[in-house]
Amino acid sequence: MFSDPKNNIMRLGLTDGMLVADFGTGSGHYAIEASRIVGNSGRVYAIDIQQALVKKVKNLALAENRQNIDVLWGDIEQIRGTKLGDESVDAVIIANDLFQVEEKNNVIIEARRILKPKGKVLVVDWLDSFAGIGPSGDVIVRESEARKLLSENGFEFVQDFDAGEHHYGLIFIKS
Repeated sequence: MFSDPKNNIMRLGLTDGMLVADFGTGSGHYAIEASRIVGNSGRVYAIDIQQALVKKVKNLALAENRQNIDVLWGDIEQIRGTKLGDESVDAVIIANDLFQVEEKNNVIIEARRILKPKGKVLVVDWLDSFAGIGPSGDVIVRESEARKLLSENGFEFVQDFDAGEHHYGLIFIKS
């Protein structure tokens, strides 16, 4: 099976009323699934740097009647680039982002900054390029690299899981 946002989100342990940031929201599928779980008393901040994707996700949220999603233009590679406050969210989703960003360290620092104490991070990314199905091999961030990146930036590894045929999944907690 290809990577399934609903299955992957379930690993994060979200509950009603939580505040969640979806870094590099892209198509918005993770944001939509998270919004269903956190309910109307929760909130999802879907953040992307591409204006076209911001508009697309806003339209998707409207079409899905997801009133608890705030779609924000922001730069996850810049400290304070998400425009969210310090220790303001319960969880951060970093799905299919690490292979795309140059400032990987800044992405993790920004996640740590906005997470409440003991907040969780979900990382989902490509295992390999799979003969062109995924990104080119030279930009793939291996699972071991992702673990090291988060561990070196104040996160404790919680678990790994099968995030689909071509993806790995990791959960971390802010330590």
